Amino acid sequence: MPEPLRLDLAVLLPDAPDARDACVARLTDAMAATSGVERAHVLPAEDGQPARLCLHYDPGAVALPRLRRAAERAGAHLTERYGHVLWPVDGLGHQRRARTVAARLQKTPGVVEAEANATGPLRIEFDREATTEADLRRALAGLGVTVRGDAPPEVTTATHDPAGHDHAEHSAEAGGADGHAGHDHAPGAHGHTHGGVFGERTELIFAILAGVCVAVGWGLATFTGVAESIPLALFIGAYVFGGWFTVREAWGSIRAGRFEIDFLMIVAAAGAAALGEWFEGGLLLALFSIGHALEGYAMGRARRAIEALADLAPATARVRRDGEEREVPVEELRVGDTVVVRPDERIAADGIVAKGTSAVDQAPVTGESVPVDKRPADDLDAAVAAPEDVDAAHRVFAGTLNGAGALDVVVTRPAGETTLARVVQMVAQAETERSPTQRFTDRFETVFVPAVLALVVALLFAWVVVDETFAESFYRAMAVLVAASPCALAIATPSAVLSGVAQAGRSGVLVKGGGPLEALGGLTAIAFDKTGTLTEGEPRVTDVVPADGATEAELVETVVAVERLSEHPLARAVVRDLGDRAGGAAAENLESVTGHGVRATLGGEPVVVGKPALLTLDGGAPAPDALLDRDRQLKADGRSTMLVKRGDRVLGVVGLMDTPREAARDVLRRLRALGIETTVMLSGDAQAVADAVAREVGIDEARGDLLPDDKVAAVKALRQRGEVAMVGDGVNDAPALANATVGIAMGAAGSDVALETADVALMADDLSKLPFAVGLSRKTRRIIRQNLWLSLGMVAFLVPATIFGLGIGPAVALHEGSTLVVVGNALRLLAYRG
Repeated sequence: MPEPLRLDLAVLLPDAPDARDACVARLTDAMAATSGVERAHVLPAEDGQPARLCLHYDPGAVALPRLRRAAERAGAHLTERYGHVLWPVDGLGHQRRARTVAARLQKTPGVVEAEANATGPLRIEFDREATTEADLRRALAGLGVTVRGDAPPEVTTATHDPAGHDHAEHSAEAGGADGHAGHDHAPGAHGHTHGGVFGERTELIFAILAGVCVAVGWGLATFTGVAESIPLALFIGAYVFGGWFTVREAWGSIRAGRFEIDFLMIVAAAGAAALGEWFEGGLLLALFSIGHALEGYAMGRARRAIEALADLAPATARVRRDGEEREVPVEELRVGDTVVVRPDERIAADGIVAKGTSAVDQAPVTGESVPVDKRPADDLDAAVAAPEDVDAAHRVFAGTLNGAGALDVVVTRPAGETTLARVVQMVAQAETERSPTQRFTDRFETVFVPAVLALVVALLFAWVVVDETFAESFYRAMAVLVAASPCALAIATPSAVLSGVAQAGRSGVLVKGGGPLEALGGLTAIAFDKTGTLTEGEPRVTDVVPADGATEAELVETVVAVERLSEHPLARAVVRDLGDRAGGAAAENLESVTGHGVRATLGGEPVVVGKPALLTLDGGAPAPDALLDRDRQLKADGRSTMLVKRGDRVLGVVGLMDTPREAARDVLRRLRALGIETTVMLSGDAQAVADAVAREVGIDEARGDLLPDDKVAAVKALRQRGEVAMVGDGVNDAPALANATVGIAMGAAGSDVALETADVALMADDLSKLPFAVGLSRKTRRIIRQNLWLSLGMVAFLVPATIFGLGIGPAVALHEGSTLVVVGNALRLLAYRG
């Protein structure tokens, strides 16, 4: 059996949003059915590699080139046949409306899958052989939903692939991910589903008019002797204004095969009218419509929090071309263009600083509270060729705010592929992902609403067994119908999840949906990669120990003079950290002794820098015992050491270490305060090094000498004891991140791989954002629980209360009040600061 064939999914299916897409399942099914293929499955992204299609095949039945061509043809057919769109829309004012629209779309010919959310975009997968984007737009228009912008592009995660397929036509992210494409405000582009004579405020104005009609009618009937027809006309007016949009929503949900809360309210209001209780029916519709309108406004706040990110990138850029500066739309920027950024301007594109120095406020992208100093890259061509490998001091992001200095920036990514654009798109996709609790409440409602209708039907016949009139039984049944409508329950989870995702995004933490957000709040353990996560990721000189009879100045001057000739990472660290303390002495004749160190000549004397064995390699005298003891002690504390000998004198030992981040100890303390019970460090370094770092930062357990597979096994073992997160850089830690309950990547703003592989991405290389993310998630979980208890508790109270005589008026007041309390409680997350 030959090695299985592995093919890049991004090449085969360039339009599929991720490896969980339905088209990926279709591709594996198609290839599994191919003659000669024994098994087809998907390998998740790991070790910097993208997700891949893995084919196990019989070489006697199908040749490798033929199999590769078959996979490419199948992918091309699926890409050609199935489209994916992520459209920003107006007209989904609340979650029930979003569910109805999604259900109606699912019944549209050619639509394979549709997901809608009150605060996020609309995601549709469709069969191009059965429908078109134009058909989908018309279907949405028929549902009263307006797509923003003239022509939102389809979803894509790869704009260029190794096979040479150019997908530039899809490069702009849906929904104006570049900050503009989805915000071309054409006339009427922001028409609201509930638009009308007063525009998008029509529903709120109608709700207020309904309330005014009820209040005036009640006042006239109670305190004056006017004819009954006048208050009645006002109550009927309340029915018209309060029921206008409610009837539309109810009809839409019925056509989608769903009995939503709007339908229950219409039935209750009609029942009240049938009994001649026009005041209570009008009050019901007025309060319900006011609640609807306020709910839509409140949910819109979470949506605007994300849309504000997209609007940060400027619409135009000042480009220097052919020796002159010109203003061009950001969509026309090309990789390699030089953008001129003046003081106090927003940067228009991701790029590398070519000229000038300044401090840049990166808070919109990375969440960093302090501006970051920027300076030109030393090797501009190399930096532009590999921007992800460039130091943060040379790299800038679209949407960030320049400080007092002017900058020339060489563009490294087109507008639709900037870090800001990718964050906006990923947050938009995350908003369409339902959390476990939300899925539970949706399932609960599908059972609960029919049960309520059955109870109401039973109560209609209470007069048969209870001594009361049919009218009294009917009134009670309508009151129960109002009381049992799960309005607050429907909005309890999505309002909290969306507010949490929005606040995380505004603070430099990308959370990919309600699932990771809830899971992050349930963690009991966190595993950390060592290098670059708990430590700075580069060695630093920590100890300079002169031998007896030598001075520190002599030791420093000798070791710096020699290490200036070397390109080894430890040598560069010595020069960087001790260079300003050394004189101008210059060594020569550098010779590397593999596995031991280096030799050179300084002032005519031989110099040796390296391990103790190097000193005796050619018959030389060993280092003094006291210095060797000090060397062993430093190594036990996790240092890398180098002994220094000049001529016949041993000058001392220099210790280096990948030093812990300054914030690490405080971060771990804050995590324990948040309820994290166990912290573990996983490292490929020696156990002694891992133990030393663990002691310094306060990690509970350190595991060293681990290969990538060992890290995966360690994470799986931790999962046997509870929910565990893995924190790393998202590249070489990808397998461990994928096996954790939640994978968390740091410094994701500069890494496409980290953005794609992690469930949660800390945009800045800032460990202190981790307690914020965990704390926000825990608060989100608490608010979800509070909302669920409040919404279910209100139903549990009102149902028996209405059965035993509570009227429709008080019931609807309490019912709508609980809905607004739930939404307001969720919006508290938008103010969370950690």
